Amino acid sequence: MPGLQAALHMIYPPQCIACDAMVTSDFGLCGVCWRETPFITGLVCDLCGTPLPGTDPDHAVHCDDCLRVARPWSRGRAAMLYQDRARDMVLALKHADRLDLARPAAGWLFRAAQPIFQPKMLVAPVPLHWRRLFKRRYNQSALLSAQLARLAGLDHCPDLLQRHRSTGSQEGRNRDERFRNMSDSMRLHRKHAPLAEGRHILLVDDVMTSGATFAAAAEACLAGGAGQISILALTRVAKDS
Repeated sequence: MPGLQAALHMIYPPQCIACDAMVTSDFGLCGVCWRETPFITGLVCDLCGTPLPGTDPDHAVHCDDCLRVARPWSRGRAAMLYQDRARDMVLALKHADRLDLARPAAGWLFRAAQPIFQPKMLVAPVPLHWRRLFKRRYNQSALLSAQLARLAGLDHCPDLLQRHRSTGSQEGRNRDERFRNMSDSMRLHRKHAPLAEGRHILLVDDVMTSGATFAAAAEACLAGGAGQISILALTRVAKDS
């Protein structure tokens, strides 16, 4: 197999997943795109993963938003800020059939989630409404959660949740409108509800902005008997300073 892969690389050299420049390995970023991809490092809010100033104080810290808004989950992380190359890759995954991006993205999620992983977690994606799923043909969050669960060696349920009410786009709505729009929009899939009973569920999505979508998903899980919720986003919309 290594010999075959080397031969294939001679014919089809690995390309950067963001710009098609030549790279040394499959599913990698070139140096320029790596520098233009805003990976989140350092001190972060323990509830939403947004970067915070300062150094690690050896205890959980929360951002101003998470101090003001009650979160129905216990911990959260994000791999990147939703800007520059990260935004380009998310849009390509969602709207340009770049399903190949799920594999490297899951690796970045796996790295970001190290502080919040717990044994016997159940990994589940934030669902799409069936109309949007029919139009897009796939749920990008389910692609990410499946790859992540495989890397982490955790159970995965791609349709644990259902979005039974079409909420439309959240774009252009303020915080309160986002939360109202998402309220009571999801529920546990009746067939899979026993899987959630008493479990610690790790919810996965591609983008987090206000947290309204994660909140709706977390509340549906808790209402169905889940024991605890954590959240994980590939990208986090940067907050105004």
